[in-house]
Amino acid sequence: MMGQSNPILHADFVARAVKRLNSSPLAQAFDPAFTPEQGDHRLAERLAPMDGRLHRPAAVLIPIVARPDGATVLLTRRSEHLKDHAGQIAFPGGKIDISDHAPVDTALREAEEEIGLCRQFVSPIGYLDPYLSSTGFRIIPVVALIDPEHQIRIDPGEVESIFEVPLGFLMDPARHETHQREWRGAMRRYYAMPYGEYYIWGVTAGILRNLYEKVYEA
Repeated sequence: MMGQSNPILHADFVARAVKRLNSSPLAQAFDPAFTPEQGDHRLAERLAPMDGRLHRPAAVLIPIVARPDGATVLLTRRSEHLKDHAGQIAFPGGKIDISDHAPVDTALREAEEEIGLCRQFVSPIGYLDPYLSSTGFRIIPVVALIDPEHQIRIDPGEVESIFEVPLGFLMDPARHETHQREWRGAMRRYYAMPYGEYYIWGVTAGILRNLYEKVYEA
């Protein structure tokens, strides 16, 4: 059961976020010698790739939709035919291209390619600390406010569907469950935030947990 969580107005979230998020990515974010504190290794240390040379730079967009009755987070369900993370719940995002000047450019470009979210509807707020995935990505999460009048055009090659989850639900620590399953021959613990038919887990849930800690616990 989803239960009830108090809604969060987007103005209240932004007022806290601009004070607590990083105004730019950490200077050492992509330094192979730097191991981020945030990542899958928080709950499954021995499963995370710890050789910094293997960590591919990436960025994702955390789209906070400014709904008048309470902000939401826009998430995607990845297409089932994809080689990696098929069918999983994700943020728009991907690998940083050499043509991207900054992680925010990657996040905005990928959001436009995957779900047709035009940049004119996006107002970046700040950055979370880098997140290290156990699949070898060093991810910079970019938090942004999304105009509720935005339009979506899904690329079916990348995304099966999109949906929104109340920000109040995702920022409620009572929703932050820890689950475990066997992965690569060992038991892995990870965050999960089940929401109705959607099983939000792994990197996506871990980044949302970090957003909660940064904005509401700092």
